[in-house]
Amino acid sequence: MKRVGVIGGGQLAWMMGDAAQKLGLELVVQTPNKQDPAFAIASDTVLAKIDDATATAVLASLCDVITFENEFVNLDGLSILADRGVCFRPSLKALAPLLDKYHQRCYLRDLGLPVPEFFAVEPQDNEKIASFGFPLVLKSRRHGYDGQGTFIIKDFASLKPKLDYNITESAFLIEEFIPFERELAIIAARSVDGEVVTYPVVETQQEEQVCRRVIAPAQITPQQAAEIEAIAHTILNSLQVVGVFGIELFLTADGKVLVNEIAPRTHNSGHFSLDACETSQFEQQLRAVCGLTLGNPALRCAGAVMVNLLGYENSQSDYEQKRSLLQQIPQAHLHWYGKTESRLGRKLGHVTVLLDNQNEAMNVARSIESIWYPNTPTPITPIGF
Repeated sequence: MKRVGVIGGGQLAWMMGDAAQKLGLELVVQTPNKQDPAFAIASDTVLAKIDDATATAVLASLCDVITFENEFVNLDGLSILADRGVCFRPSLKALAPLLDKYHQRCYLRDLGLPVPEFFAVEPQDNEKIASFGFPLVLKSRRHGYDGQGTFIIKDFASLKPKLDYNITESAFLIEEFIPFERELAIIAARSVDGEVVTYPVVETQQEEQVCRRVIAPAQITPQQAAEIEAIAHTILNSLQVVGVFGIELFLTADGKVLVNEIAPRTHNSGHFSLDACETSQFEQQLRAVCGLTLGNPALRCAGAVMVNLLGYENSQSDYEQKRSLLQQIPQAHLHWYGKTESRLGRKLGHVTVLLDNQNEAMNVARSIESIWYPNTPTPITPIGF
């Protein structure tokens, strides 16, 4: 039996649990808190911060291979372990160009992939910013996720307070604001032998820059789907990835595809795969890092809609009544992460509904949201009631 180390103990690691059991694997998790979701399903744990490389050395002594639940790691510290023979998948070399969003964007550009215009912010860059124009997007180069560290800036007055903070450390990236028609994403996996498989391209819908809904598959042209699949192959093969990556993209009004960001791990846009695909992204991650044959990523239904259950208040509630109502929706699959505290925007769980007709997706999503969020109008034709 292989033991797989996972750096990070959140819901992404927790959702590997069933796949590990299916494949006869054990998970060993490095996480700082016994309340983190994956603590409950791990065969063993190292209670430490995820960027604690000394703790990761302990993790390495307990398992055969180490993978990642998130990218907020101490790459320099882990490199010492890699030099001693610790097996990281994806490799640290594959992660290196991706952890800083400016470096990631440069890497994508140098591969010849289409990306929004961008530059790294340096002190006294006012003239360059003015020539770039407003609105623009300001991003933290490190540690931004779920809308944190990303700001839509409309003028200098709102930009200056952000730039006055840590600007000497080149903390920010500026990119052009893309008036996209849709946001898209694709999950792709690459095996030890270099096989690449891709999941159906999905549409992601954000609110307050946090993913609210995912619709699978995205209603795009076959040519656009093929272009996105080719982009995924180019990225994973260039980096020699072993594992699963999530790739986020923009689709402009004139049909142009632009790469936005890469997550070097399983991703929220792929949660639908747990219930809607032959092989989930979490099983695929474990298959890849353990050197197993990759599974079939195809949909096993006409379509699916995934809705994140986000915190809308500060509370200790487990929302048992709301969860019971959500489970009554036909073909609904509820995944509750077991977090003990709700706060604004926190991902507490998700619901995936399998669809016989993809045109039902938005009505199903609104039915879910009418149950979950206070003061949300019930759709005219609620599903399953």
